Amino acid sequence: MRLPRIGMSAAAALAIALTAAPAHADTTAPAAAGGDSHALRGAGWALKQTGKDARFRGLAAVNRSTAWLAGSKGTVLRTTDGGRSWQDVSPPTAAAEGLELRDIEAFDARRAVALSIGEGEASRVLRTDDGGRTWTETFRNPDPRAFYDCLTFFDSRHGLAMSDPVDGRFRILSTDDGGRSWSLLPDAGMPPALPGEAGFAASGQCLVSAGPRDVWLATGGGATARILHSADRGRTWRATESGIPAGDPAKGVFALAFRDRTTGLAVGGDYRTGEPSPQAAARSADAGRTWSPAATPPPAYRSGAAWLPHTRAAALAVGPTGTDATTDGGRTWRPLEAGSFDTVDCTPDGSCWAAGEKGRAARLERR
Repeated sequence: MRLPRIGMSAAAALAIALTAAPAHADTTAPAAAGGDSHALRGAGWALKQTGKDARFRGLAAVNRSTAWLAGSKGTVLRTTDGGRSWQDVSPPTAAAEGLELRDIEAFDARRAVALSIGEGEASRVLRTDDGGRTWTETFRNPDPRAFYDCLTFFDSRHGLAMSDPVDGRFRILSTDDGGRSWSLLPDAGMPPALPGEAGFAASGQCLVSAGPRDVWLATGGGATARILHSADRGRTWRATESGIPAGDPAKGVFALAFRDRTTGLAVGGDYRTGEPSPQAAARSADAGRTWSPAATPPPAYRSGAAWLPHTRAAALAVGPTGTDATTDGGRTWRPLEAGSFDTVDCTPDGSCWAAGEKGRAARLERR
């Protein structure tokens, strides 16, 4: 879904601190004293000047050195030196046409898949195998009723893309060759969409995966904001109410983050400036079958979320008015710092990156 003119990861020192709790620990209990409570102490966003004014809603963090950004005006940037410099590797056609690139998934410093959004042929998928020097368009949406919002990959070969409902059901594309080709999955296993229900192309996190087969889809705009889960790579789905308020085209779940196939976070709210967003976060400990509201949610709309690697229950949520952190698995959130970001991504080596409006990009670092 298009928002009005929107259209609907830490440094090495921090990575050491983040090893305080094992990644496989149970997050159904609050973090113990001396555990995740110190994971973000003294950490904050260090801006990395991109030299661009595009709005970057697509972010793929590979490690603390390498990250990809995708945004407005068909812009794609890549860094391989921790953000000290950025290469403009924008696909020429996307740049010439001013496409809105809202999601990018990267496998390493050379291979990435980007998604542009919009009605009909504006929705496209592009892939590079040489660090962005050349791009190949691997999918162009032929249906004027479809509007693709997000991508996700289970591994370097298998991935999905989702579109807002067509003929009353969300539409799912599948690839088994790393995004070089795509096929439309049957919709018989997809529950009917609610009136007005759609996804939000706000951060590349309305479709997320964990493990080899599990994937979740976030919605808004309908009477309730739902989260759909598939355990078979998108062939059959089960829908659950998230508890995050909806009932308006501007409200719902904007981003999901799953630490593993059972433990998830949802964030969202009302994206309109100045509008309240109560109950803008929820959590699940059962693969998304049920969701519990945060006891202390973020204070405003949040469009992106990510778990901190190697922690027991720490995560970040970002939005136009600031960044919030949780160290108890999403039960309570506290402000980390102000500053506008749209999306956030963390990597296995302990790095976290964020990106957003006016060319903003940052890496989480100790101060």
